[in-house]
Amino acid sequence: MSDIIEYKCPACAGKLEFDSGSQKMKCPFCESVFDVDSLKEHDNALENSKPDEMKWESEAGSDWKDGETEGMRVYTCKSCGGEIIIDSTTAASKCPYCDNPVVMSGNFSGDLKPDYVIPFKYDKEAAKKALKNHISGRKLLPKVFKDQNHIDEIKGVYVPVWLFDAEAEANMLYKAEKIKRWSDEKFSYTERKFFSLQREGTVDFECVPVDGSTKMKDELMESIEPFNFNEAVEFQTAYLSGFLADKYDVSAEDSVERANKRIKNTTQQIIDSTVHGYDVVNKESGNIKLHNAKAKYALYPVWLLNTTWNGNKYTFAMNGQTGKFVGDLPVDSGAAAKWFFVIAAGVTAACFGLSLLLGL
Repeated sequence: MSDIIEYKCPACAGKLEFDSGSQKMKCPFCESVFDVDSLKEHDNALENSKPDEMKWESEAGSDWKDGETEGMRVYTCKSCGGEIIIDSTTAASKCPYCDNPVVMSGNFSGDLKPDYVIPFKYDKEAAKKALKNHISGRKLLPKVFKDQNHIDEIKGVYVPVWLFDAEAEANMLYKAEKIKRWSDEKFSYTERKFFSLQREGTVDFECVPVDGSTKMKDELMESIEPFNFNEAVEFQTAYLSGFLADKYDVSAEDSVERANKRIKNTTQQIIDSTVHGYDVVNKESGNIKLHNAKAKYALYPVWLLNTTWNGNKYTFAMNGQTGKFVGDLPVDSGAAAKWFFVIAAGVTAACFGLSLLLGL
């Protein structure tokens, strides 16, 4: 004897019973009625749902050839431990991430050679101008942020980035509901219709970036996106001349989790956008399977300025390719207090003048 299948009511989650009169499944609690075949089809889809398959083939980067690293030096930050690569003609005294001193630790060796690099299109003067525009007119900004010598400390850094390409095949199951309400002279009515929806589709992804440096916050790097990979060129050490380059300390394998998260969220949003015309929609199950998933290694251009004020760290960043600029600004509490008293005094004087005019 086969097991008896129990169905729950999509409306109230009560146990459904077969109604011989209508030949349908009926809920004894809310009296909703459902087609047996539809319930069975929906349950089969739930039972056959599969987990995500998001695996990658990582062949990003390549080995350095003899002589390619000649003239490249590694500087190590005494504070955050970051390792900065520069050519022998470029001076480095401070870490671009924490602004603490760096010391040369030796010639560069090891690690993977980047596949691509996006060269800087905006120079230091453009970065300084963008920063000045960002802080211009802000009365309550601490003086250290406006100091010209401080602004001169902005640095151009090539940030290591792992780029992920894949085809995401998605299969999603939803429970949807349409609600209709009306009334007459005696009663108010509510009609609820439930639907089982299945969506399948493929979304292509190219160059989904995940920065390979723990010093560069993912949120900050993502805030200056997008970068245009169409302007990327094959890596050559000549592009490092005059700039700093961060050594990656997060491998491609360790970056997969964040890449999967970005791909999964975007795929889910795209598939969700195809479900419309319903009053309520809930995702029941779903899976994403990746095809042709590969990674590559590139350097992306970023202008950075770090400042510490009142024990807090403030970082400003500009996309060295597009010029997009981001950065949070603090408020000088002393200056804010002065402005408050000035404004309060002005309001008091205005009220006093009004009182005289009214003869109070």
